[in-house]
Amino acid sequence: MNWTPSPHLLERILNFAIQLQRIAAPTFQEQERARFVLERFQDERVDEVFADAVGNVYARRKGQPKDLPLVITAHLDTVFPPELNQAAVWKGDRIAGPGIGDNALGVAALFGVLWALEEISRPASGDLWLVATVCEEGLGNLRGMRAVVDRFGGRVRAYLILEGMALGQVYHRALGVRRYRLKVETAGGHAWVNFGRPSAIHHLARLIAALDSLPLPTSPRTSLNVGMITGGVSVNTIAPLATAELDLRSEDPATLAQLTQQILQLVRQSQREGVNVSADLIGERPPGQLPEDHPLVQLAVECLNQVGIKAMLNIGSTDANIPLSLGYPAIGIGLTYGERAHTIHESIYTPPLRQGMMQLLSLVSRL
Repeated sequence: MNWTPSPHLLERILNFAIQLQRIAAPTFQEQERARFVLERFQDERVDEVFADAVGNVYARRKGQPKDLPLVITAHLDTVFPPELNQAAVWKGDRIAGPGIGDNALGVAALFGVLWALEEISRPASGDLWLVATVCEEGLGNLRGMRAVVDRFGGRVRAYLILEGMALGQVYHRALGVRRYRLKVETAGGHAWVNFGRPSAIHHLARLIAALDSLPLPTSPRTSLNVGMITGGVSVNTIAPLATAELDLRSEDPATLAQLTQQILQLVRQSQREGVNVSADLIGERPPGQLPEDHPLVQLAVECLNQVGIKAMLNIGSTDANIPLSLGYPAIGIGLTYGERAHTIHESIYTPPLRQGMMQLLSLVSRL
């Protein structure tokens, strides 16, 4: 399909992304952004619009009922609390603002698909479902995508997962992730009067240091990160409680399982008289993959080649984890290039969106 987006269409997508970015949408608090997307879908030429019980927003463009549907998703949520949701600024060939690429642009591209199909008057074979999902980031545990896959199962042409950044990447492998909340509890007490009693904070710090000293393989690539620490009462109180949130990842499921056992063993070994230590599983992203020679993967590579971009087959932790873990055809793709994702200085480059949308519409057309 030799379709080239008009400058007007690209500008429309980018302006829509800016509108979305300015609506705060931390994980578990996507309601306002979801309501905006639902209302905008209702303004479009689609046959059905609704939100499900977990907060995902669906738009359906009818096709032939005998053909399998194509499901395209993009996540609504961001990693930023409302107070960090600085308004995006468009300057030259860049737009800067927290969450503009991850993933306001991805959601805007759902509308871009509709607008492009109107431009070319393309009839659909099966139904086209566009879904803005919740709870992709942080401790959302892919709750939104789990509901999408529960709804459609394996009776789809494919699941296409859109990310605003990472143009040229084809995520056909799902990175396994396990997340734990480590909790240390003690009696606590006065910093002077009860000096010598165990402190939950001190004990947790020693446990984190022990975790940090674990040797991790570089192949398969494996990571360990403590991303959050909380605890204590006051500067002159022996802390009775301290917690830490731990993120474990590996390209290899067996390596991830082995690392998990090492962590749990260290937790058990850190128990002391007067000190209770626990590790609760708070999130899990299952692994999975399509082989490189799968028709969907090869089609994605061809669509990138057509627009002059060399495809990079990759592994990632995205909404694609859920369908891939179940053996369903799914890939994640990017729409443009960007920098400093998950920071308040996040930005995207606007010119490559032309190639990103050409890639996407070629995929949609050929699927």
